[in-house]
Amino acid sequence: IRGVPSASGDSLRFTPQPSYPAKYLAQIIVMGVQVVGRAFARALRQEFAASRAAADARGRAGHQSAAASNLSGLSLQEAQQILNVSKLSPEEIQKNYEHLFKVNDKSVGGSFYLQSKVVRAWERLQEELRIQAQEDREKEQMPKT
Repeated sequence: IRGVPSASGDSLRFTPQPSYPAKYLAQIIVMGVQVVGRAFARALRQEFAASRAAADARGRAGHQSAAASNLSGLSLQEAQQILNVSKLSPEEIQKNYEHLFKVNDKSVGGSFYLQSKVVRAWERLQEELRIQAQEDREKEQMPKT
């Protein structure tokens, strides 16, 4: 028993001192919430910065390309990764598309989900090729000064 000697009378008695485990527990909880709150705020700031950078990159890529990304649900970079192409070469895109489409065919034990991703990536890259061809035609038609 924790306590202090009592000054009343001849006998030495101990008066119990209150213990504060609830106070310490509350302090620990508050500190934990603060740490988690700071970590969450930092993660949120990083996510906003990444989102802003992605929006800037889409803006630089051109309005048509950004619109194509929104329609297909895939960015140009994602589509290139899925079909494993580094540059927009129609032959390479077609070759990789055909290979990945066959490999992921459900009848040979493939995944319909992956096969659909391959198709979406191919469509996105075809749209990007169309946009680039259109931009090239517009540049050629511009009067030279």
